[in-house]
Amino acid sequence: MTFGFAPPPTTSLATATGGTSRHGRLLEPAEWTAAGIPLLRNPREVVSGLHSRHSPVPSTAVIAVLGPEEQLVASASFVQRSASADGWEYRNALLSRLRRVLPHDLRRRTPVRTAVLLYCREGDERWTEEDGAWMWGLRDACTLHGLRCGAYITLTRGGWQVLGEGRGGRRPSSDSRPQHLGDTVAEFSPLALHTGGGAVEVLRRTAAR
Repeated sequence: MTFGFAPPPTTSLATATGGTSRHGRLLEPAEWTAAGIPLLRNPREVVSGLHSRHSPVPSTAVIAVLGPEEQLVASASFVQRSASADGWEYRNALLSRLRRVLPHDLRRRTPVRTAVLLYCREGDERWTEEDGAWMWGLRDACTLHGLRCGAYITLTRGGWQVLGEGRGGRRPSSDSRPQHLGDTVAEFSPLALHTGGGAVEVLRRTAAR
């Protein structure tokens, strides 16, 4: 299995006039790499855990927040039905889900929690303009919610890949049946979050209907 970045095919998100992207806001692979996104210590465990919890199918985005020890704090999934959306729309969708599952960290000088995005889509593992728009949306949503921007992971029929790192695997894939959480290498331990008004539900699966 090979990994890397490649221009999207002509039938993807380019217009017929000059190949200009319909995505108004996206990050190119070089920009994403230069941003210094923190590496996941064990991406396979993260991917397997999110796949087991959310059972993503193509067009499903799973936004997850990890604590300092890479434990899962909160996660939410939704189906992004608009194929022509740009990074601005993706940012708003991600921010909306983040606000539903945990309070922001904007009062902290330095972010202590990291948001990662798993996006299940058609196609192969190579970078596309749609990926670039999700990257832009993730980075901006993290800034507005006081989080560190973490990995962007694609899940396709060929398996999963952490874009920009060259790390990936064949299982799980978009065709895989979810494992029971007890069958994964290590199960996440959610943290209890509290605000002035009491406990916050930290694990909630949201789906756009």
